[in-house]
Amino acid sequence: MKTSSLLRKLAVFYPIRLREPGDYGGLMEGRLPLEVKKIFLCLDFDDEIYANVLAAKPDLILTHHPFLYGQKRQVLADDPVKKSLYERMEKLGTPIYSYHTNFDAGSPGMNDALAKELGLVGIRPLIEAPMARGGDLPSPMEVRKFADYAKRKLGVSYGLLVPAGKEMVSSVAIVGGGGWSFNQVAQKEGYDIFVSGDIPHHGRREITLRHYDYLDLPHEIERIFMKQMTKTLLNIDLSLTIISVDHEKIPELI
Repeated sequence: MKTSSLLRKLAVFYPIRLREPGDYGGLMEGRLPLEVKKIFLCLDFDDEIYANVLAAKPDLILTHHPFLYGQKRQVLADDPVKKSLYERMEKLGTPIYSYHTNFDAGSPGMNDALAKELGLVGIRPLIEAPMARGGDLPSPMEVRKFADYAKRKLGVSYGLLVPAGKEMVSSVAIVGGGGWSFNQVAQKEGYDIFVSGDIPHHGRREITLRHYDYLDLPHEIERIFMKQMTKTLLNIDLSLTIISVDHEKIPELI
């Protein structure tokens, strides 16, 4: 299909207006082709999957995390590894387009997909943090059992649980990636536990002192981007060929 048509239809679900202030996204490198038939999806585009792109020969690469997070000139000046990859991609002629926080907040987007993967019912945006999603468990769970359940459902081998609130949880709020700072909103809006990632030490202390339950899971739960974006793309045009590569490994727990 025409690339311009595809991007317009994706913008219905993931409009630029949903992008967080200071975020980056859109066309990261290259020139968009007139038509697209084959799309390559990945969470991050980096040297580890350059060979996959050479073999697949896609018309377009879609990533979740921006290939260039910042002003292009500054990023390439500061990061020689990325600069080398950028120059090789320019020669290859395959463009990279990123959907970041507008995908997180969009519908159906990242946090919709994560909430569904947890089996939540009555999924809805949080009032004061509409990027986040909340919902209810089909039946209450002991907080540690829920943590183990969430870890398994979202495909990671470990998490950090702050069990400072209720022993039994019925309602859950979630933001993929580094959204831990929304935890206070989730508590205020009555959710029993908040799930996100990348929390620092002082954040855990704040949550503990507020007597709240929080589950920190690795940023890699965002690999669900490929699953959800594939569904969205095929709903737009079933004739598209979608190739997904999930190359990012969870750090080892030692």
